[in-house]
Amino acid sequence: MQRYFISNDQWDYNKGQVTISGEDYHHINKVMRMTSGDIVIGCNENEESFELELSQFDDTTQTAVATIKQTLNEQVELPAHITLAQGLPKGDKLETIVQKGTELGMRSFIPLQMDRSIVKWDRKKQDKKVTRLQKIAKEASEQSHRLMIPTIQPLQSLSQVLDSGEFDLLIVASEYEAKGDDEPEWPLSDIMNQIGSDQRVLLIIGPEGGISPHELTLCEQAGVLPARLGRRILRTETASLYALSVLSYCLEESHKD
Repeated sequence: MQRYFISNDQWDYNKGQVTISGEDYHHINKVMRMTSGDIVIGCNENEESFELELSQFDDTTQTAVATIKQTLNEQVELPAHITLAQGLPKGDKLETIVQKGTELGMRSFIPLQMDRSIVKWDRKKQDKKVTRLQKIAKEASEQSHRLMIPTIQPLQSLSQVLDSGEFDLLIVASEYEAKGDDEPEWPLSDIMNQIGSDQRVLLIIGPEGGISPHELTLCEQAGVLPARLGRRILRTETASLYALSVLSYCLEESHKD
């Protein structure tokens, strides 16, 4: 069934109804060509999902009314809150990272302007870029049956992120750990074992040129744990998805029978 994310002010739980408008109304009415009686899934901003039956369409106001049929008991979100901070890569890699990162369970995304980022965002176009990434995250959340849409934050520097004080655990993917012959001081498995439910975890991935020595020093001073993502050097977009995949496995699958 199609899934739609509907703001809290559009729900009327007393009447057992919800109003769907905007792009979602257009998708339901014009793209999917749904009619009264069709069933969709609606998610509110409290990460709750419901089975909805469409009942009324109004082209004048561009709205559809749906009846709440039942509450769905879905458990699909990662138990920890993962924020991915990604050094700006070239081309359309950032869109792929946001799309796949959403599928893998990240809750927030921060584009980073880093020392070795070749790409520079024009200040005048930053809002459009963030809006574009937010749309990609929304579509990926619908496709992967998430209960929430990851937040796409404005462009920031590494110092801004490290100084925010928002996170319980900070991890940086370090190519120096991958190149080293010795076992890393912080094996990835040890780092993962520190992550508990509801913890706020920041995962930092550098751009194509990697993380500069200056930035690694900033990370060390801020108590960021350097993680080795295998013994090979990964592309920036591969590193993000590798790390999120490992997080997903450790948090959701490794303790199952």
